[in-house]
Amino acid sequence: MASVAFSPSYKTKIMWAIFFAYVIYAMSRLDFTWDRFVLGIHNGAQFLSRMFPPHVMQPESMFKGLQESLEIAILASFFGVILSLPLSILAARNLMPKWVTWIARTVIALCRSFHPLIVAILFVKAVGFGALAGILTLIVASIGFIAKLFAEAIEEISPKQVEAIKATGAPFLSVLDYGVFPQVMSRFIGFVTYQIDSNLRNSTMVGIVGAGGIGGTLFAAFQRFDYDFVCAILLAIIAMIMTGELLAKLIRILLTGKQSRIENES
Repeated sequence: MASVAFSPSYKTKIMWAIFFAYVIYAMSRLDFTWDRFVLGIHNGAQFLSRMFPPHVMQPESMFKGLQESLEIAILASFFGVILSLPLSILAARNLMPKWVTWIARTVIALCRSFHPLIVAILFVKAVGFGALAGILTLIVASIGFIAKLFAEAIEEISPKQVEAIKATGAPFLSVLDYGVFPQVMSRFIGFVTYQIDSNLRNSTMVGIVGAGGIGGTLFAAFQRFDYDFVCAILLAIIAMIMTGELLAKLIRILLTGKQSRIENES
């Protein structure tokens, strides 16, 4: 008799039926129809035809915005990692008492609760328009992502090495240095390089609400209906992000290679 990977019960079938019924209901509530979808494809084709060929109308404004987005991403990543590391240690349940981890995880949850655009609006109202609001926005986003993954990685380490270091009477910093970080450093590097790439993408978006970067130039081009300039900006953003991804991959290879050599020597 052939085995079935998934043998749904009547309860499962009922749940799927309820789910599909809700999907249909939601589509009707949101006026999601086939006619509107086809019309959207036609309008999208017209919009794309107005974007090509791309034309750089304001090269100084575009390159200044790209440079500012890059600077926002790098600064936000640097301070985000610096703040996330101690917060992740405080959030690790295998290293800290329960009340400390609860406070730390609440801070992390707050940083993860809102989309960067919402946080950017708040910081623009607080510190004004410009790159500072963008940097603060992406620092919050970095803490919400990196600190959570750092804490989870620390909680998954083998306790034997930590207990061996503690048995020698070593202080807490030495326990972290010799018992915790060597087990998670490669994962830390992966998280950091991913967050740099993510901040680079988000730094091009927060400018739409006035938080600095190329997003402001892009939004202004949309408002002027300069779609050929919009296309040029989008292509420049794609090139910058692809370059940043390659650099992040190179940094990860160099750091993970160095880390593996250190582990082999030890």
